[in-house]
Amino acid sequence: MTIRNKQFAASALLLLGCIAKSTDAFAAPSQPYEPLLGTTATSLKTGEDVDLSFFLTSPPSSSSSDDNGDKTMLVLGTYAADFNAIEYAQRLRYYAPKLKERGISKVGFVVNAKEDAAKRMAELVDLDTENAVELLVDPSGKAGRAFGVGLGWRPDDEEMSPFLKLFGMLWGLGAWATLPAVIGGYIGNPFVPQPWIEDALAVGTKKGRFPGNAVELDASGNVKVNKFTELPVVGEWERRPLELATLRLQNMVDISIKNWKELAPDEDALKEGVLTQLGGCVVVERASGNVLFEWKDPGICAVANFEDILKKIPAK
Repeated sequence: MTIRNKQFAASALLLLGCIAKSTDAFAAPSQPYEPLLGTTATSLKTGEDVDLSFFLTSPPSSSSSDDNGDKTMLVLGTYAADFNAIEYAQRLRYYAPKLKERGISKVGFVVNAKEDAAKRMAELVDLDTENAVELLVDPSGKAGRAFGVGLGWRPDDEEMSPFLKLFGMLWGLGAWATLPAVIGGYIGNPFVPQPWIEDALAVGTKKGRFPGNAVELDASGNVKVNKFTELPVVGEWERRPLELATLRLQNMVDISIKNWKELAPDEDALKEGVLTQLGGCVVVERASGNVLFEWKDPGICAVANFEDILKKIPAK
């Protein structure tokens, strides 16, 4: 073989090696997240339909050079005026930086609503959908059903009004954890911290929501005084009595009811059962597809405890 031919052969092998490495870098994960494989939602960032299994196992589209994240979180929310969707949004607002510390550098939030309703709900809770969380919409709720969320009370009864079904769920029918979750908001918890509540109350106070006397803010908008910490004895609890119940009153009066026309599901969505459909979330390691955390709401107001996620996935 001549010198020229040897040089050509070496160049060809080098080129093939580069192509192989490039192909490996962009190869599909060997273990996609099966429950959502082929299920899509529309990204409000790109306007395109996204396969949610691919969303979970692919890296962020615009990751920075110092991003060492290797995990994705996807929240399967409910309709935009629902307690569960609102609380997921409020928790995501507070916990997004802490999730990133644990390598969860990509977070998606699917809302069972049309684009305008989902955007409006995110605005009402000051959720950063440009940098922290990617907002996706699925008006029919098909993604949640594929994930296996609870469908509420009498999901196959086409004759009963969906609003009557929802009323039954408030008493625990088809949603056993509703009453414990609601009562827990009144009695508090001395052991498990929920710092996102104070953050959400501060947002509500800035926006003039009722009741607006739960926290006092300084000139910068930070919490100066949390009135619940001034309660005798129980003010030292990790989650004070009435604190979460007060936030839920704000959410009901000044988000859900006040903005019902903008946030409510339309007739087509009601026929699909989204009014009584619950939510959930999952955290996946992108390279392997391994599930690190999975949750399906067992009732109204019974969403995932993000403190449990932080405990299960330590900071990097």
